[in-house]
Amino acid sequence: MSKVCKTFGMTGDSNKLLNLVVQSAVDTMKGKAACLYMACKEKDEYVAVAQTGLSESYLQATHKRVGHTMKLLKEKDYIHYRDAKTDPNVRNHESKIAEGIGSILVVPVMVKGQMIGNLALYTSDIRNFSKKEIEFLSILAEQGGTAIENARLIEKMREQTRIFHVLTASIMESRDIKQILQTLTADVAKTIGVKAASIRLLDDARVTLKLAASFGLSEKYINKGTISAEKSIAEALKGKPVVVKDAAKDSGVQYRQEKKEEGIVSILCVPIKSREEVFGVLRLYSKTEREFTEDEIELVTALAYLGGVAIQNVNLYSMLKSDIKDLRDDFWIFKTWF
Repeated sequence: MSKVCKTFGMTGDSNKLLNLVVQSAVDTMKGKAACLYMACKEKDEYVAVAQTGLSESYLQATHKRVGHTMKLLKEKDYIHYRDAKTDPNVRNHESKIAEGIGSILVVPVMVKGQMIGNLALYTSDIRNFSKKEIEFLSILAEQGGTAIENARLIEKMREQTRIFHVLTASIMESRDIKQILQTLTADVAKTIGVKAASIRLLDDARVTLKLAASFGLSEKYINKGTISAEKSIAEALKGKPVVVKDAAKDSGVQYRQEKKEEGIVSILCVPIKSREEVFGVLRLYSKTEREFTEDEIELVTALAYLGGVAIQNVNLYSMLKSDIKDLRDDFWIFKTWF
């Protein structure tokens, strides 16, 4: 454990840390193999992020069972299959026999109170595990979760820096407001990890919200009908972020059936404003019920404000061009006097 903690303090390489976790489990507990499984949002399943001692064929044959193991871990602190070759709760005994696995011990990987994966130890012999051994493996799993969380936070910071840099550069260099807003919707959706995003701006009468940019939405959904400023998550137009957990049931949401058909469950809606004037909304659409964190809401709100600055800059630029033209026309008139 001292070696693991020392390595954590000396390197930011998450792969090196995760490999150390599984190797430490095998070395310390005299196991045959160990594997760290983590949730993969892109594939909607659990994948092996680090392992030692297991064949590729075994991993391929058993990875689909990880989801079932995760459900069991929600009910227990750990899972112990004393004889994995004969235990009725273990499927695919043939693969265990072929791999030479006797016993299996599985503990959850926890991060901030949430289970994000598991650490499995495999032995060649059939054996029981002491309370101290189970606690040790649980601590290793916690270290693995910490490594993944730290790597995620670093990547998140890098991505946030990148998106602010790209958007700020676009605002400074481009006058194509449609392109700026299109870049904003795509980048914010990918950064937060949601299905889609859209930007809608109030019309001159401030009655309806007109689509200015979108990402990840179907043409059918985009053309579903008029969006009322008063009926469609109106609280955001008062300057406050709004989270809708279940769009199909929320009375403040328009076109609930269309959202269900589009695969939209949760929505984050933040105002687009400059100074104190709100003139539109930025919306994120999640395909699963989701709790948006305070950090995520603050990030999306800040990006929406940048979008507001971009719109205002383009408007000011247009007004300035008009003023310069008027000034040039006036100057021509003045010249004709002489």
